[in-house]
Amino acid sequence: MSVNKEVKKITTNTLQKMKVAGEKISMLTAYDFSFARLFDNAGIDVLLVGDSASNVMAGHETTLPITLDQMIYHAQSVIRGSHRALVVVDLPFGSYQSNSEIALASAVRIMKETGAHALKLEGGEEIADGVKKIVSAGIPVMGHLGLTPQSIYKFGTYNVRAKEEAEAEKLKKDALLLQEAGCFGVVLEKIPAALAKEVSESLSIPTIGIGAGPYCDGQVLVMHDMLGINTEFKPRFLRQYLNLAENINTAVQQYIHDVKSKDFPSDKESY
Repeated sequence: MSVNKEVKKITTNTLQKMKVAGEKISMLTAYDFSFARLFDNAGIDVLLVGDSASNVMAGHETTLPITLDQMIYHAQSVIRGSHRALVVVDLPFGSYQSNSEIALASAVRIMKETGAHALKLEGGEEIADGVKKIVSAGIPVMGHLGLTPQSIYKFGTYNVRAKEEAEAEKLKKDALLLQEAGCFGVVLEKIPAALAKEVSESLSIPTIGIGAGPYCDGQVLVMHDMLGINTEFKPRFLRQYLNLAENINTAVQQYIHDVKSKDFPSDKESY
């Protein structure tokens, strides 16, 4: 079902109203023009140009190797395919952590060169100054707490975060700090559902969960996971809506057969 083209563009203000109204926010990652257009036409609220492109598009083991230039390229492609959704772009590892001036310079580059609508940064108190600096320049920022993949070598595991009281308390404090710093929303990744509920209720800004239970104000999944393109990754929190890997394999094998058997192209498919 295609969405009416007259539908208003989703903005950070729209998401705020959705939280107040109790309407859940739908968010998916996208990295190119074609999928962005498909998701946008289907009516998705938010498209995240995730640094997960490092994994699913480039084949890296972690999100760390992807560069600012590469993120800009993916964001430009997604923006061309999106007319309704709010497009949020991840600031990649190394482009904002060192100081707030570098964070602002990276943020400005993405906004100027892509036409994106907002940025996402990982971390809490450690990056609050950078968030304030970027927001003060008029750029909307989404936070990201819990399992923060850019810090995977520090964690040493992709297990659920904030199960212990000390880490849970820090997460709650960080969420409020990010709100005070000017974030319009925050992603909560792989934390206990009860903690996500508490954080979501304590904030006036929307929370978007991934592996954080049903109480967040919205949900996000990586497109390759939910569409079944990436078959190796099957965490508990993932609901797979398609098995595209199998469908693509069948189609390609049929194509190979048709070419080799001289069935394709037929007379009808020739000029």
